[in-house]
Amino acid sequence: MIIFSMTAYWQRIESWIKSNYPAVLATLNAPASVAELDKVESVLNAKLPEDFKLFLSVHNGQAQTHLSLFDGDSLLSTEDIIAEWESWNSILPSINEEGIKLSGKPITSEPDPGVRNDWWHTGWIPFTTDGCGNSYCIDVAPTSEGKSGQIIRMWHDDANRPIVAASLSEWIDAYVLDLEKGAYAPSNNLGWGGIIKK
Repeated sequence: MIIFSMTAYWQRIESWIKSNYPAVLATLNAPASVAELDKVESVLNAKLPEDFKLFLSVHNGQAQTHLSLFDGDSLLSTEDIIAEWESWNSILPSINEEGIKLSGKPITSEPDPGVRNDWWHTGWIPFTTDGCGNSYCIDVAPTSEGKSGQIIRMWHDDANRPIVAASLSEWIDAYVLDLEKGAYAPSNNLGWGGIIKK
């Protein structure tokens, strides 16, 4: 059952943090409320996948410090998701203008099959940030070859748009397994700190 597994994933993440880097625990926010989740759906005009809502219902993102949760990426809160999404929407016209000047058409990306070839699309929901304009996104507007809810990597200065998991549940499961297998280590680096891949 998803609701159990999302809670269980968080318990395993927190257990690792307590044993390896307790300072990261203090960065995790309180649970997202129904109203906060509803606001994201309303502003983005998109239905959030149920597993993602349940994930944020345990911790509504992280305080934005140098201590990341996902190898340099911090988990965004509902407010930060909206801000990041709106930021991309606001700068896309200037990105497309630059593309038109250079090649006569808007800039496109180089996506995996199943992902749109836009540089940015409103159907991509950023849920992490590395602080440099790069995010993991939930893709709720895939092509016919893709799957709604797939996880893609969004780069601000690279055209690649790879699919990294079929769903948030799959993405979190892989992360937790790697965490418990010893693939990650704590780092207090001010520019690249937190839970970092070895």
